[in-house]
Amino acid sequence: MTLPAWAIVTPERRAHIERVAGLLAQWADALCVGDQERARWLKAAYLHDALRDAPPRLASTLAHGPAAADRAAQGGETDRSVLDAVRYHTVGYARWDDVGRMLYLADFLEPGRAFAVDERRRLALRVPQERDAVLREVARRRIEWVVRSGWPLAQETVDFWNALVSR
Repeated sequence: MTLPAWAIVTPERRAHIERVAGLLAQWADALCVGDQERARWLKAAYLHDALRDAPPRLASTLAHGPAAADRAAQGGETDRSVLDAVRYHTVGYARWDDVGRMLYLADFLEPGRAFAVDERRRLALRVPQERDAVLREVARRRIEWVVRSGWPLAQETVDFWNALVSR
């Protein structure tokens, strides 16, 4: 797996994407995920920020996921779960299967991010044994950040949270 030819990323963004893919590969190994599912996780990793550094006319800060999902679909990607993982990776999505949930976790927990380094490392280590608990914790932290920032919560985020806590 690698970035699509149409990706627009800086070297720093490429390094982030590689760390996300690396974390997903580690979790796939720990969980004994089959080759086909592992490939889906890695495909989502390489697509999720493929347009993050594109000019605003192609993708804004929050619209880079939908833009990348649309571009991947135009290029022939037909796996709806991979496309939904990429499309909603910044906000969450109540109807995700494992590919979306794992990408959401890996994007937040990848080791190159400079905030809450020790806490995020501990959460990442727990994923193979306690994925759903860690997923709720990561969603809670991301939601708290949005609320503290004074931004409205996307309806997808609200629905995602409600789906997580109603299980």
